[in-house]
Amino acid sequence: MNEIYYAERGSGFPLLLLHGNGESHEYFASQLEYFSVHYRVIAPDTRGHGRTPRGDGELSISRFADDLHDFVMMLGIEKANILGFSDGGNIAMYFALRYPEYVGKLILNGANLFPRGVKRSVQLPIEIGYRIASHFAKKSDDARKNAEILGLMVNEPRLTAEDASRIKAPTLVIAGTHDMIKRSHTELIAKSIPNSQLVFIKGDHFIANKNPDAFNAAVGKFLAE
Repeated sequence: MNEIYYAERGSGFPLLLLHGNGESHEYFASQLEYFSVHYRVIAPDTRGHGRTPRGDGELSISRFADDLHDFVMMLGIEKANILGFSDGGNIAMYFALRYPEYVGKLILNGANLFPRGVKRSVQLPIEIGYRIASHFAKKSDDARKNAEILGLMVNEPRLTAEDASRIKAPTLVIAGTHDMIKRSHTELIAKSIPNSQLVFIKGDHFIANKNPDAFNAAVGKFLAE
């Protein structure tokens, strides 16, 4: 896909920032400037998000990972560190499994292997919203778009702990102390990835945005090791 919009700051070894479901590169406002002191920071908008057009075909985490491959090829990037938040973390895992040679270090923030990794109190309203949007999808473009986005959280990702065990890159698994991802699930991801570290930062799912000082310090320390 040649129409991916992205923000870029700094120079040096590439650091890709992958935003979450329904968001854009703007989520990483506090990371773009902070990490640009030492890295070439690149924050793309995923297909159908932000300023990147949807294109044809279905939206899926797998397809987003292939889009990311096309994107780094287009930029001539041979290897990069990748920080993925929420669905961006899920894309990062798919990418690391499919294209390991492109990954330096991996930071998974609030990622999940499968939908049951999300707390039920959060997932249930998403499922209800998805069913409602799907019901009206044929009559409303807005409902169809909403169903697509919500469907990514209801039906994906589709990974296992065994899949995670095949991730070769040094990995930081990081989440909020009150994250929407179950703590036990975050711990499962960290336990499954062979060369991983686990850090919890005070806050909810959106620690990079709401507690950037602590988040950036933890990520920066990991990248510098």
